[in-house]
Amino acid sequence: MNTNTINRISTLATAIGLAFSVNVWAAETATQDVGYEVQAISQISVTNTDPGTLVITGATPGSAPTEANLSAGTYAITNNAGTKKITAAINSAMPDGVTLEVALQAPTGATATRSVLSTSPADVVTDIGNVSESGKTITYYLNATAAAGAVSAAVKTVTFTITGS
Repeated sequence: MNTNTINRISTLATAIGLAFSVNVWAAETATQDVGYEVQAISQISVTNTDPGTLVITGATPGSAPTEANLSAGTYAITNNAGTKKITAAINSAMPDGVTLEVALQAPTGATATRSVLSTSPADVVTDIGNVSESGKTITYYLNATAAAGAVSAAVKTVTFTITGS
């Protein structure tokens, strides 16, 4: 090959190399600022909003009437707002000598207490951390003294509330 041809090939190779390096390797960039937020969430829901009726039907002679209990479905809870508790209250007072109690299964890391229900909120689950759980059981208990006598069927609305600890 002669020198002129080698120079042309060399020049052509250099031009192609520059073209590729400028066009292929050059990059354009664009940016976006994406905002985000996770708000405080403390929610509770119950299944089986009409779980049935507790009925006391007997007693051992010489003892108070036998306690009735009722598995009343489940609840679900989502909390990401720090330590919370669940309280429970009924819409009106129970008759004299009759008590209604509730026990909730505690979510992971929390503590549950079987509690007598009244119109004032009672702590039923405490020390609830950041959790998202479902299928937690709810059980009611009905007790009466002999002095309460026969009590006609009635309904109480139980309200569960998530609140600060």
